Order: sequence, then structure tokens, then C-alpha cells
Amino acid sequence: MQKYDYLNRLIKTNCVVVVRGNDAAEAVKTVDAVIAGGITGIELTFTVPHADRVLDQLSEKYGDRADVLIGAGTVLDPATARLAIIAGAKFIVSPSFNADVAKICNLYAIPYTPGCLTPTEIQTALEAGVDLVKIFPGSVAGPAMIKALHGPFPQLAVMTTGGVSLNNLETWFDAGVTLVGAGNNLTAAAKTGDYAGVTATAKKYRAKLDAIMVSK
Repeated sequence: MQKYDYLNRLIKTNCVVVVRGNDAAEAVKTVDAVIAGGITGIELTFTVPHADRVLDQLSEKYGDRADVLIGAGTVLDPATARLAIIAGAKFIVSPSFNADVAKICNLYAIPYTPGCLTPTEIQTALEAGVDLVKIFPGSVAGPAMIKALHGPFPQLAVMTTGGVSLNNLETWFDAGVTLVGAGNNLTAAAKTGDYAGVTATAKKYRAKLDAIMVSK
């Protein structure tokens, strides 16, 4: 099924990079730099101006790369979710759970990863057909919460975003995350136009992630 193909490809990236930008050009250059560094899960946020056009451009550019998966982030409502899906988004991420967004994603067979912070929110998301939950903000939840959640929810697939860095990647995976979401810690150099710096940081993430996966 399409949904699970996308979900499995997403998980195989090990890391989703949250890409923001002051304009479309900055966002595209940042995505290119991240992918050049070997991190191939991309969450383009709808805070980027004309994000749907950027999604369309990126989906066409990387459409023949099975290892690259382009999705949409900061999706707060079903109208935005549908716009993102039509533009080519292969997964949808939200900072919080929205039942109507879940329905749209289920209708189009697209993975939906909502931000959750409590067991109640997680259960609500699972009951709505969510297969991968985003624990957000990770800096507040902490790795100990991931371990604790796997008691009542042993099969829970988790992506943590917020508070992820090169120094704590191994700690998050040891705690039981399925993959991580990285943001400013990886893409900070883009703010000064240093896209080569973004690629260099992405390569460090890729090397660390590969070492972690080998040890598992």
C-alpha cells in the first residue's frame, strides 16, 4: 500500500530535516545542501512563503530518487494538508494532532505524523490511524519519556523533534526512537548563505546515524 511504502522509506532515512526559509530560493538551496550531505528525509514547513510551489518543485526534482522523501511540516489544518499532498508531499507533519488532518491523510493514503506530548494525545492519534507519532518538543520530553512510553505503548513508532543534536543522536536511539527530526542544529549555516556548511553538517549527521544503525 502506498502509505506504508512512504512510511517505510521515511523510516529508512533515519532522520528528517525540518527546513524553513525566508523565501523559496533559500528553502530549495537548503534542501539541496541537506540531501547532498546524505540526509534524505525532508520536512518543508508551511512557514516558507509559497510552500506548495516549493514542494512541487522539489517533488519533481527528486522524484526519481527512491531514497529521498519530501514531506510537508507545520500543517495545521486539512486545507493545508490537501494542498501539500496535491503539491507532492509524501508525508505530513504537524506540531499537534488534528483529527481532520488525519482524515485527509488517510483518504489520500499519506502518512501523518502529529506532535504529541502526553499518553492521551498519543492514544488519540493512534486511534485515528496514525502510524508514526512525533514526540514534540523533544527538548521538553527527553529520552526518558521515550523509554517510559514504550511500557504502555510497546509497538509505538516515534520520531522526536526538538532538542536533537549530533551529540545526543545515540541517546535518542538508545531510548527507542524510530527516527529523529533535526532542525536548526543541522541547517543553521543556511541563515548566512553557507550552504556548503549545511552539507558538511549533514555529512556528520549521516556518518553518526550510519554508525548507530550498524550497532543496532
